Amino acid sequence: MNNENTNDFKYNCRKGDKFLPVTAEEVHALGCDVPDFVYVCGDAYVDHPSFGAAIISRVLESEGFTVAILPQPKFTDCEDFKRFGRPRLGFLVSAGNIDSMVAHFTVEKKRRGYDYYSPGGKTKLRPDRAVIVYCNRIREAYGDVPVLIGGIEASLRRFSHYDYWSDSVRRSVLLDSRADILMYGMGEKTVVHLAKLLDKGVPVGKIHSEPQTVFAVREDSFEIKEDDVFLGNYEEIKTDKKAYAESFRLQYRNVCSRTGKRLIEKYANRLLVQNPPLPPLTREELDKVYSLPYTREYHPMYEKDGGIPALTEVKFSVTHNRGCFGGCAFCALSFHQGREVSSRSVESVISEIKLLTTLPDFKGYIHDIGGPTANFRYPSCEKQKTHGVCKNRRCLTPTPCKNLKFDHSEYIDLLKKAENVPGVKKVFIRSGIRFDYIMYDKKTGEKFFRKLVKDHVSGQLKVAPEHCSDNVLALMGKPPISVFESFKEKYFKLCASYGLDQYLVPYVMSSHPGSTLESAAELRDYIKTWGYSPEQMQDFYPTPSTASTCMFYTGLDPFTMKKVYVAKTPEEKAQQRKMMELPRSVHPSARSGKKGKTVQKSFSKPKARPDTKKK
Repeated sequence: MNNENTNDFKYNCRKGDKFLPVTAEEVHALGCDVPDFVYVCGDAYVDHPSFGAAIISRVLESEGFTVAILPQPKFTDCEDFKRFGRPRLGFLVSAGNIDSMVAHFTVEKKRRGYDYYSPGGKTKLRPDRAVIVYCNRIREAYGDVPVLIGGIEASLRRFSHYDYWSDSVRRSVLLDSRADILMYGMGEKTVVHLAKLLDKGVPVGKIHSEPQTVFAVREDSFEIKEDDVFLGNYEEIKTDKKAYAESFRLQYRNVCSRTGKRLIEKYANRLLVQNPPLPPLTREELDKVYSLPYTREYHPMYEKDGGIPALTEVKFSVTHNRGCFGGCAFCALSFHQGREVSSRSVESVISEIKLLTTLPDFKGYIHDIGGPTANFRYPSCEKQKTHGVCKNRRCLTPTPCKNLKFDHSEYIDLLKKAENVPGVKKVFIRSGIRFDYIMYDKKTGEKFFRKLVKDHVSGQLKVAPEHCSDNVLALMGKPPISVFESFKEKYFKLCASYGLDQYLVPYVMSSHPGSTLESAAELRDYIKTWGYSPEQMQDFYPTPSTASTCMFYTGLDPFTMKKVYVAKTPEEKAQQRKMMELPRSVHPSARSGKKGKTVQKSFSKPKARPDTKKK
């Protein structure tokens, strides 16, 4: 994706009137015998910028490539993968917006009974380990056709990784899928670069230098450079937990586009090679991505099933940023979106909101202006712009870095302009916020806090203290509980000053590495005075490529290599969770230590907490 003429489209958010083709007949109507790419996705087809498949396919379309969408194909044989014929340039494969195993299984490893990314919430419309299954069906159909994999499932499984569901260390998904190239992270630039190389006739097996890609090569045909970082041999990593933790530490230290090195992992006589990441999209590039002509609807073929539930949550929400320097150990964003924050221009976001007000089912409410962390809009510090993110410390914990830049001013301006758009009645913030970032911001934090409480809370504010034990919080990458206590006290004071009867709904996690039964009892006693809805509490879920999952598997903190207590048995995990099942939400009366009022809420289906994007 290039930067040419960015001013021509910078603020031109447009609603599309056509979906991308989903049948061969629709491809032929575009004047093509076959599409350039077939995008195979584990989610239903929703043409909205909250869905990765929509973004990647629209970006390719904007660059002149024809993309056909093959959503949730029948996977028991390869016939459905032949729907469009052999694509001119290749297949793109993604499991969807979340890892297919997380989509299918609870933390207790029980099958879920509802799928938010499938028509009508139906289950079993995609396979377990979707990337592997889809790619192998493509190979059955077309042999050596170029296959490029991406999305969060591929991105977080790009090296050998602990797999909670099989309780084993699995190989890179690139090898098990037999794909040619893995695109990790946010893939707009990468996929366009690869598309142009394939369009020029470059054999996919010769593409070894593109940033933000992973490929496999025979050891005897590859030159290892002096500054390459060797992660280890898979055979050792899968059996030696210390080697596994060391490999993770090296991966974490090389996620930055400015300082990241080429990483190599050995498999018998083959090498798995990861090229360094690209810089995050600039503000102008992000504006372009969100200005593309998405229809912002699920495909009409799902109407008979009642549509796609996941769209309801995001249809009238706007993403304004990417990346996160929060450093939560249980969050995969450090490996997927990265620690470098970038954001859209205020004008771009306002243009999108104006577009939303024209949609027929818009009721006047913007459900969210957020992202991975709603109140981040800038890189963490000026130093990061030239030297990259720090390899050996987090920006906010255990104490905020002296170089950390605190500034809510542009976000405040964005919110003010959004609520003044004609037709908008109310703008809410429902993405996670870093309450510690607010409390540490001595210049604009108070102003933002007041505006948040007064104008942007829909009756209850969701925050994530996660625990009360400072030892557990330190391992989580969260601030000491005293910071949350200060935030909670200030929140209820502000609510009272504005005459608002609002709740605080905290996310709490049991069984995170470091949490003993004594820690769980401490948390139980801490929350007894104010309680919360049980849907806001969950067991720690070990998902691929997080620091917490590394601790869970190895019993080691990969950053210090010190031993960490881990509750692993189902019995102890259940015991820790049982301690905290208090069905209430935090009410203003909690500030005085009184028992919180019960909040009764009803949902047609239980809303699962996103397992890979926690804040």
